[in-house]
Amino acid sequence: MSESKSASKTSPGNFFEDFRLGQQIRHATPRTVTTGDVALYNGLFGARFAVQSSDAFAKAIGYPRSPIDDLLVFHIVIGKTVPDISRNAIANLGYAEFRFIAPVYPGDTLASVSKVIGVKENSNKKSGTVYVRSTGKNQRGQPVLSYARWVMVNKRDVNAPAPNPVVPDLAANVEPSTLGAALPPLDLADYDYALAGSPKRWGDYKVGEKIDHIDGQTIEEAEHQLATRLFQNTARVHFNQHVEGKGRFGRRLVYGGHIISIARSLSFNGLANAFHILGLNGARHVAPSFAGDTIYAWSEVLDKAELPGRSDMGALRLRTFAVKDRSCAEFPGLKADGSHEDGVVLDMDYWVALPR
Repeated sequence: MSESKSASKTSPGNFFEDFRLGQQIRHATPRTVTTGDVALYNGLFGARFAVQSSDAFAKAIGYPRSPIDDLLVFHIVIGKTVPDISRNAIANLGYAEFRFIAPVYPGDTLASVSKVIGVKENSNKKSGTVYVRSTGKNQRGQPVLSYARWVMVNKRDVNAPAPNPVVPDLAANVEPSTLGAALPPLDLADYDYALAGSPKRWGDYKVGEKIDHIDGQTIEEAEHQLATRLFQNTARVHFNQHVEGKGRFGRRLVYGGHIISIARSLSFNGLANAFHILGLNGARHVAPSFAGDTIYAWSEVLDKAELPGRSDMGALRLRTFAVKDRSCAEFPGLKADGSHEDGVVLDMDYWVALPR
């Protein structure tokens, strides 16, 4: 087969100059989520929240069965977008306006669509930042997750003309009044705090409080590779050592979502009843992570809010820092000049729900 005929049947993915403002992309490979995915996810990250771990616990408070972990939903939805959005990425830079809209259960099938909402070439002319808004939908076409993210993507040709720069105006935070749709009506009379792992409710947390989650988790090479494949994430920076060994870092980057899931799982120690992520205000991957790094985490309570029409659950706004190879006993976060302290790899601002 000639090279030209072969090339017509394969795709190298999109490079920066391939993106156009307003472009709509329907992503391939819908994915049915199974309890097997849940078991593998728990094996990778050690998630322990009772509602997502026990059908009996979930049914006792009003769920039909255990919902899929919020971040597993996120990883699957974002994984669908990678071949079109970030296969040729240098790094995933951040997220905003992130809302969980409906619960997902084993047997549901997830698919993703995206719209390009911003493009901006970097000064080195070798890459640019692409902003997209992506939506995950279930088999009924019902949105389950919506978010914006921005990715630094290589150019195919450094001499290719750049599109006019457009940087979207993204909200600094998600209004709590718009959150909570993914929580069904709950009857907390049968919520067992001993089985959940903590007696602490929404009212027990105070704005300004800092929580060292204490435990650390070392990233193994096989684990982050397995996670990347579980989410069908095809970004070569995460799995192709042949290419990345010649690149900027000389090795594969750990997928940024892998760090988010580790931090979330570590947060159980101190936030055991924060079983549902309502939404993300924003998240920054401050520095790269690699196999062999040990991740610790700590959280600060930034705000508290009522959820409209609900007396069962309240919202906490948290800022969680993930830090590599450094204890969080002294709460490493920002320096006096606003830059991040050494070792910080993730700075995430988000809302969680807790029983009242």
